[in-house]
Amino acid sequence: MDMDYMLDDGAWRQLLDGVAARFDELTIIRGFQYYKQGRVEELTLRDDGLHVDARVKDNRMYDVAVDLDDLAASECACSANGACTHMAATLMRYAELCGRPIQALANARSALKNLAASGKQDGRNGGPRAGSEKASPQPVRPTLTEKELTELPVNKWHERFQERRGAVHLHVRTAQEASDLLAELQAMRPMLPLALEQLFTLHALLFVLERMVKPAQMDSRPSGLFIGYHTKLALEGLCSQARTLLGDKLALADDSSAYWDRLMETADFLRERMLTEDKTLGCFAPLYASLWLHWLGPGSAGSAALYEKELLRLRSAEADLGSTLSRLPWTIAQCLFLLYLARDAEALAMLAREGIKLMLKPEHLAPLFGVLEGAEQWTRLRDWLAETGTLLVGSRSEDLASYGDYWANVVARLPEAESLMWRTLQEMMPFSRTVYEEALAAHGRWEQWIDLQMCMGEEPLSFRVTALKPIEKEAPELLLPFYHQAVERYVLQKNRDGYKAAAKLLKRLAKLYSRLKKDERWEQFISSFASRNSRLRALQEELRKGGLLS
Repeated sequence: MDMDYMLDDGAWRQLLDGVAARFDELTIIRGFQYYKQGRVEELTLRDDGLHVDARVKDNRMYDVAVDLDDLAASECACSANGACTHMAATLMRYAELCGRPIQALANARSALKNLAASGKQDGRNGGPRAGSEKASPQPVRPTLTEKELTELPVNKWHERFQERRGAVHLHVRTAQEASDLLAELQAMRPMLPLALEQLFTLHALLFVLERMVKPAQMDSRPSGLFIGYHTKLALEGLCSQARTLLGDKLALADDSSAYWDRLMETADFLRERMLTEDKTLGCFAPLYASLWLHWLGPGSAGSAALYEKELLRLRSAEADLGSTLSRLPWTIAQCLFLLYLARDAEALAMLAREGIKLMLKPEHLAPLFGVLEGAEQWTRLRDWLAETGTLLVGSRSEDLASYGDYWANVVARLPEAESLMWRTLQEMMPFSRTVYEEALAAHGRWEQWIDLQMCMGEEPLSFRVTALKPIEKEAPELLLPFYHQAVERYVLQKNRDGYKAAAKLLKRLAKLYSRLKKDERWEQFISSFASRNSRLRALQEELRKGGLLS
């Protein structure tokens, strides 16, 4: 933690109260999503320790100035009049730098409401009302002690959660309801050791998630699950909070911990829900992966023996669940453990066998690639990228961006892998077109880049000037056929817009010929072009307007 970013308990309490009073629930959730997406940039704390400045990326960059002493005096360059998403995201990034729990900030509003409701209840029950005997005793609400949390299996935790919630309003549909329920569950626990607190908080989130997921699965329709907009937004916020929690290091070293059994039961809990989850939902599978990537990864409490056991459990699930098995997360999970156990050939064979049927996407394989990249095992990552490339056929170009980034990192460390990268990307065409173009540009293969644009019928004017600048600088002659072809195509449109585009591109051609010191050749061309199209009066007008004809 940066020592400049420190909040004492009093200032932290003040910030929580300020956020709860100033921001509405939807703004807090969206701010949390922006924070998780890394949109908060250039955050600095002023010398007075009371003002935070940041830039937050949205449809453009917004400058944010937060007054920690008076949130109402905070400012943002966006159009919102008052507390906005960009301010909320800035505060969450600031809290992270101060080492404070982001979940507490995300739940600040519901926690304050819960506290206020509790105070009112105490006031109502503080003594007997006039004219009555005694106020009827309030039912004792279930809580959990540290001893119980240590000894009881996690399914019993969930039973206590349900008792606390009661039989009414079993379903959670909005972010406000989810936040209220989380605050209610957090009120059940005492101060706990960090590892046990992490496990408790995770299960509180999972309990609320299930209250959202189960109604959606029961309401399954022929076209898939139906989830309302606000419910979907709340679901995404909860999943994001759970992934953030799982991304933090677990304060538990190995199976000698008193909480080890609770951790293993958590793995069982997530596996069971992942394997029966509707394929259109994709809620528990990322959480299962995060658990094994972080809390039970090789750098944490994981081990080869543990991975072997989990692999056996996954394989036995195929016979146990039959047609109800969710095969995509089941397959990816097995590949993760085979990867950990250095059984790459077995994992790749499974993907080759199942991949096309499962309609794999880069996001499904990203955790596997990430393991190898993080371990800097570039040769293994090269082989995985090459073997899985053709399985991703059908993915949208923008979805393949991360796949292209992995290739770029591999080639930077293993230059000899470049030829394999080109071959793989070519085999994935046309789906890999954008990635292939970016790779050609990154490696300065301008001739092939131009050939690709001409074959695909691209227009030079559709590119930003900055995109073509490197070619104009390094190999300007390659742009000549690209521009000439487009000029003729514009003229064939035989309308004013086409003539304007042709004149605009001809002005670029004039500059190119000048840069190449071929002014005489340009004069010959433009004279011939004007003569050949002398009957097109509108074109002649545009040429004169552009200073191309005297």
